[in-house]
Amino acid sequence: MPNAVTEVPAAPAAQALAHFAARFGLETDCWDVHEALASGAPGFVLLDVRSHALYAAGHVPGAVSLPHRKITASGLRRYPEGTLFVVYCAGPHCNGAARAAVRLATLGRPVKEMIGGLTGWQHEGFAVATGQA
Repeated sequence: MPNAVTEVPAAPAAQALAHFAARFGLETDCWDVHEALASGAPGFVLLDVRSHALYAAGHVPGAVSLPHRKITASGLRRYPEGTLFVVYCAGPHCNGAARAAVRLATLGRPVKEMIGGLTGWQHEGFAVATGQA
């Protein structure tokens, strides 16, 4: 008997492969970010794109506070061209990270979103820092 899952057939394997493989170029997860930061040479700049006040209340250790509305070409000059930015906001209910990713991509900067945001980070049991940068 059909249901909401089975009434639409699954995509062909080649289409599914292309879709899911492409996501790795756009997203990363909290665990991989944590491991990369712990290595001491992550290869990216982690941006907390929420307000400075929310950043001060709790953020991923090592993240830079840069609210998505304040992302500008002049503000990014301190980072060499080609610097990978990983962005996050509060969590899956927040689109601030997507907004930041659009701004960075519009400026020609490589970007990935840390899926789960701060909520996902805390769900994994990782430490949260407080205070200003």
